[in-house]
Amino acid sequence: MNFNLNMNRFVIALLLGLINCIGLNAQPDRWQQAANYKMDIDFNIKKHQLSGQQTLEYTNNSPDTLDKVYYHLYFNAFKPGSDMDVRSRSIIDPDPRVRDRIVKLQKDEQGFQNIRSIKMNGKKVDSYKTEGTILIVDLKEPILPHSTVVFDMEFLAQIPQQIRRTGRFNSEGIEYSVSQWYPKMCNYDYQGWHTDQYIGREFYGIWGSFDVKITLPSNYIVAGTGLLQNKDEIGYGYSDNEPESRPKRLTWHFKADKVHDFVWAADPDYKQIAHTMKDGTVLRFFYQPGPKTTDNWTKLPPVMEEVFNFANKHFGPYPFSQYSFIQGGDGGMEYPMATLITGERKFGSLVGVSVHELMHSWYQMVLGSNELLYAWMDEGFTEYASSEVMNHLKNVGLLDGNAVMDPHIASVNNYIEFTKTGLEEPLSTHADHFNTNRAYGMAAYVKGEVFLEQLRYIIGDEAFNRGMLRYYNTWKFKHPNPNDFIRIMEKVSGIQLDWFLRYFVNTTYTIDYEVVEMRGKEVILRRNGGMPMPIDLTVILKSGEVKRYYIPLDLMLGIKSEDNTFNGFTASSPWHWVHESFSIPINEHPSEINHVQIDVSNRMADVDRTNNLWPRPMKAKEIYK
Repeated sequence: MNFNLNMNRFVIALLLGLINCIGLNAQPDRWQQAANYKMDIDFNIKKHQLSGQQTLEYTNNSPDTLDKVYYHLYFNAFKPGSDMDVRSRSIIDPDPRVRDRIVKLQKDEQGFQNIRSIKMNGKKVDSYKTEGTILIVDLKEPILPHSTVVFDMEFLAQIPQQIRRTGRFNSEGIEYSVSQWYPKMCNYDYQGWHTDQYIGREFYGIWGSFDVKITLPSNYIVAGTGLLQNKDEIGYGYSDNEPESRPKRLTWHFKADKVHDFVWAADPDYKQIAHTMKDGTVLRFFYQPGPKTTDNWTKLPPVMEEVFNFANKHFGPYPFSQYSFIQGGDGGMEYPMATLITGERKFGSLVGVSVHELMHSWYQMVLGSNELLYAWMDEGFTEYASSEVMNHLKNVGLLDGNAVMDPHIASVNNYIEFTKTGLEEPLSTHADHFNTNRAYGMAAYVKGEVFLEQLRYIIGDEAFNRGMLRYYNTWKFKHPNPNDFIRIMEKVSGIQLDWFLRYFVNTTYTIDYEVVEMRGKEVILRRNGGMPMPIDLTVILKSGEVKRYYIPLDLMLGIKSEDNTFNGFTASSPWHWVHESFSIPINEHPSEINHVQIDVSNRMADVDRTNNLWPRPMKAKEIYK
């Protein structure tokens, strides 16, 4: 009987252990829709128009019954009077690429997407209408939970003159940069439908597959998302076997799986460089040869292979077999398995834009957060990763310039300066609704990067690095939100971080700590800013000895462990956030101390560092007394 009891206890313990292991390693169970596209496109070069037949297999994995569906019709933004046009002419700091250019477009220069017919499961849909860049489709029969339907659509689209991201004849002479070009199903998730008009910001898409055929004159070379299926028929660098002759019109057949968008570009002057990495990943480079491009583009492939190797190790493995860098567009814009970048740049700039757009493959093309709600989770995280990559390239000698200990300090300083302008808005602001483009850019790109730098300061390097990899591996292809990310960082660090998320994302409170004075053998500190933080405190004795003290925040309910930038510290009791002042014993007489400083690394985004040092530096007028 004792044997059986012990066995039962053993089995129960084993089962509990297995359950715990499964819970720690399992992917989060969050439903999401699926969209598989097949498109056959006939491209009329003379009219700059695309005649398309689209079949969309749409799976409703939600628990809800859908009686309507919505599509994005992005090309409609490039008409006078569109929301993008009006917003660009009314905002106080318009994007210089747009300004009043849309309102000046002639009819044959505008963009449009006209829907000719829609069927669902073979039955004609009669009730649909277009509101700006959104198509509203009323369904005769609802789409039930956990069911799949098929939409067939015929459409006609006109590629607009190049203004923002997409268009024809960009500033560098690329004939067609074709993005946001097909009727694209809006995403429906646990927050409902996401039917934002296209203002010029970012995107949110449904993962699925694309099977796209594009027919156009055979002298054009096409680059884009996915793998070319008929490469031997096409040639042009896709195959070692160049066809002996080509018909007047060629059909290019691309396929891509587990992506949420499809981009392509076409130009008769493209030259392709195909570079196969040691791990088998194929990198493709498309550019127009010339004095401003050829030398730099031919130097790019080995540099980008090093970028992939670094990123795979530090941020998670790139999951696709190919990536294309394509000259086109109006600057740099990321898409699945490809990017459009302007290419007439100095080499450092060309590497920089290539790195930034590529790193979106991790934070937008694989993680895929809703950029309209959480632009900083893509742009900011991409900026953080890009800074790491660019610093690495300098460190290994592939890029001019000196590597630095912390490549994010510049963004921290930029953010600090911006807080003094009065223009800052919370990170939680919807991307389309920032009052200024400058505030959006600083929030999404700069403060988004600073968010990660502050988090690294709070939890330490080792936990942060593990957390970034765990975040990627846990939430890939799952559309994570801010709470999902911070929960991962809590798990790897053992520290409570919800307070940090609330303060840094939902408010514009700033960080400002001060060393007030030495009182006996205690250092007196004060919090002047609205945002509480843990404190790294360094005491340098006149003997040259350095002592480090760490003051955790009570809200953390824990302390950081390994921190390469601030190691060997002594932890004090926690500073309760309700108290403005805090005293920490250091067992050193003031006469023995050279100086005391808060955050010698300058990682913490303290908006007034003049009061971080004791004794205070003498002012200029005091020096000359």
